[in-house]
Amino acid sequence: MPFQSIEPRRLYRQIADQIRMLIRNGEFVAGARLPPERDLARELGVSRPSVREALIALEVEGLVEVRIGSGIYVRAVPNGHARDATDAFAGPFELLRARRVIESECAALAAKEGTRPQLRAIDMALDEMEHELAAGREPLPADRQFHLRIAEATGNGALVHIVRLLWDERMGELFKRLEDHYDSPPLWQSALAEHRAVAKSIGAHDQDAARAAMQRHLDQAYKRFSKGWNARH
Repeated sequence: MPFQSIEPRRLYRQIADQIRMLIRNGEFVAGARLPPERDLARELGVSRPSVREALIALEVEGLVEVRIGSGIYVRAVPNGHARDATDAFAGPFELLRARRVIESECAALAAKEGTRPQLRAIDMALDEMEHELAAGREPLPADRQFHLRIAEATGNGALVHIVRLLWDERMGELFKRLEDHYDSPPLWQSALAEHRAVAKSIGAHDQDAARAAMQRHLDQAYKRFSKGWNARH
């Protein structure tokens, strides 16, 4: 028989597989609270962000319920069947780390190479974010547009393609589920202020400041999504 290609399992999927097996084997029954995130990370010998990515995947599958300030609870699954697993090419925290590397350099290059029309397009996307937020709507589409406009201002089509791929994944189910646990107007106001700092530095053609502003923005996003889920963290 022909050989089949072997794909390395993403870390968050390996962690999710272990937790899923323990649930199905009755180690954690419906209604039980899983050990705190930090304890799971220690037992598995992995980072807490990797554990969180795995728990989000299990939540999407319907096997667990995340209760902010309380913990992670096993859900009763009708007929014992959970939905198909979500298998993104990267977990949400991996994605943020990758965006930090790539988009910070995009911001610096946009500050150097961006034309007037391109800089206006960045500002217009920022204005749209402000408008959507003021209207009480989630400004995620305008947020995506803002970052893509910065990539376009680099003048490098390969970078535009990469940023678009990263944002397609960022709009996926895993990241959206993680974000939903923290989404609030104050969060978006903080993010908007960070976007303004990025746009201001690019508009001033200050490459170092633009790079640093984008790094700060994505570092803050990482911290916002890293706040503890359990009551005692």
